[in-house]
Amino acid sequence: MGLTLIWGVMNVINLSHGPIIALGMFGSYLAFIKLGINPYLALFLIAAAGLLLGIVIYMVAVHRVINAPHLSSLLATFSVNMIIIGLGTAAFTTSPYNVDFSMGQIQIGSTSLLGTRLIAALVAMLVTGSLYIFLYRTRPGKYIRAVANNRAAAELMGIPSTQILALSFGLGTMLAAIAGGLIATFFPFSILSGGGYELKSFVIGVLGGLGNPVGALAGGLLLGVLESIIPAFMEASWVPVIEFGLFIVILLVKPSGLFGAKK
Repeated sequence: MGLTLIWGVMNVINLSHGPIIALGMFGSYLAFIKLGINPYLALFLIAAAGLLLGIVIYMVAVHRVINAPHLSSLLATFSVNMIIIGLGTAAFTTSPYNVDFSMGQIQIGSTSLLGTRLIAALVAMLVTGSLYIFLYRTRPGKYIRAVANNRAAAELMGIPSTQILALSFGLGTMLAAIAGGLIATFFPFSILSGGGYELKSFVIGVLGGLGNPVGALAGGLLLGVLESIIPAFMEASWVPVIEFGLFIVILLVKPSGLFGAKK
């Protein structure tokens, strides 16, 4: 949702999305291990830090190239990507970490479902609902949609586009950080772990419709189902092949995504 929100509002592909997910993972780790804060309560701190970090990244690296060719914004966010990875490697190395936190298991027939995964799914749906309400029921959300549809017209109506773009980038970064905080509760991670999730985010964004953050939830669910079904019929090594094959097919056949891109 974070990746597609940023693209939908400002047509910027955020190549720092993966490292920001990794920062969310380390935020959960530090809050739990160092401060003793429940990982789910720590999500509020992670969300606030992600929002502020996103605004800073936008003002420092993206704002000056927002109207430049796409290559400029790609290079700007890629530079942020490398800076985060470099600083993270210096601080944490590339050794794996984990948040040793358990919420038990739920037995459904012959399947055991980790409580942390169930909570992550529920939080994802809650965040999606909150984002929808924010975008369609609040004044700042309507400003974001107006800027996404026509920035020049929105500015003529008195909407401060610079502040709205910074807020949008901050929200996208916040969503990525929350995702990292949730993933850390059931998967080991390192500062490099966000790269794999960033690639999946591109596939999900295309499935759900680029610029359609709510459609990203459906795209994520669809990709998750595929990743669960494919290993039942063939080797797990085929999963990324089929995922990115589907990615190319959707781009060729229906570039707007299965659930429609932003209008």
